[in-house]
Amino acid sequence: MTQSQEQPWTVLRLLEWTTDFFKKRGSPSARLDAEVLLAHARQCQRIDLYTAFAEVPTEEQRVAFREMVRRRGEGMPVAQLVGYREFYSLRFRVDDHVLIPRPETEHLVIAALDHLKSLPKCEQPIRIADIGTGSGAIAVSIAKHAPTVEIVAVDRSREALEIARWNVEHHEVASQVRLVESDLFEELAADETFHMIVSNPPYVTDDEYEELMPSVRDYEPKEALVSGPLGTEIIERLLEQSVTRLRTDGRLLIELSPMIADACEQLAQASGDWTDIDFIKDLSHHRRVMSLRPKQGV
Repeated sequence: MTQSQEQPWTVLRLLEWTTDFFKKRGSPSARLDAEVLLAHARQCQRIDLYTAFAEVPTEEQRVAFREMVRRRGEGMPVAQLVGYREFYSLRFRVDDHVLIPRPETEHLVIAALDHLKSLPKCEQPIRIADIGTGSGAIAVSIAKHAPTVEIVAVDRSREALEIARWNVEHHEVASQVRLVESDLFEELAADETFHMIVSNPPYVTDDEYEELMPSVRDYEPKEALVSGPLGTEIIERLLEQSVTRLRTDGRLLIELSPMIADACEQLAQASGDWTDIDFIKDLSHHRRVMSLRPKQGV
C-alpha cells in the first residue's frame, strides 16, 4: 500500500485492496474486517466510510491501518486489534483474556429477555446469574434492556472480570451487576438463589480445539473454549449445581454447540431433575440454546 501518483490510495481503494487480501487468507468476513480496521485507523464510525470513498487518508492513518492489516493477515482477530466488539447493538471492550462475543450468543440474550416477560410481577427484584460471564456482554445486555433486574456475573478468571468490570461501568449498569470471581457457584453463598441462570460455558472438545481456526485457537483463552474430551463436562456440572440455585418456575438457559445438543438433553433427562426441556435454534436452524426448568425449585 504505497502512494501512487497515477492512482492515489483513497478510502475505497484501500477497502477493495484489503478485502481481496483478507479473502486470500480465508477470512469469512473480509469486507467487514477491512471496514472496521480502516474506521478505527481514521477514528470514525464505520458508516462514515461510505461518504468518504474518494478521500485519501493521512499518512499516519495509513501507517496505522497497514500495521493492523498485517496483524490481521497473520490471524489476529479484528476485535483484539481494535479492542472492542459489537454485541446486541452495544460495544464491548475485549482482549486476549476473554472470549470474543459471537452473534450466536445474542440468541441467549433474546431467550433471557423473553423469559423475563413471562415472569409474574413481584415486589422483590428478579435475580439472574450469568455463569462464565467473560467480557460481561450477556449480563450487560440483559441489564440494559431490563433495568430492574439484579445480576450476579461469575467468572473464574480474574483477568476476564477486569474486562467485565470495565464494560459494566462503561454501560452504567454497576448498580445492577455484581461481579464475583468463582468457579461456577462455589464462591456464592449457599442460600443465594435465582429466578434465572444463563450461561455460555466452554463446550469445545479437546479434539475440536486442535481443528479451530488459528484466529480463534491462537488468540482467545483456551479455558473459555474447551470443556474436555466430550465437550459436555462443564455443562454437566452446571446442570448439577443449578438445581439447588433456581427458584420455583426458574429457568436455566445454556448456549451450546449443536453437535452436543443430543448429549446435553440426555444428561438433563438422566438426572431426573429437569423438565420442560426445549431448544432455541439459531438463524441456521441449529439448536443453539437449551432451555429447561427444575422439577422442584427452591
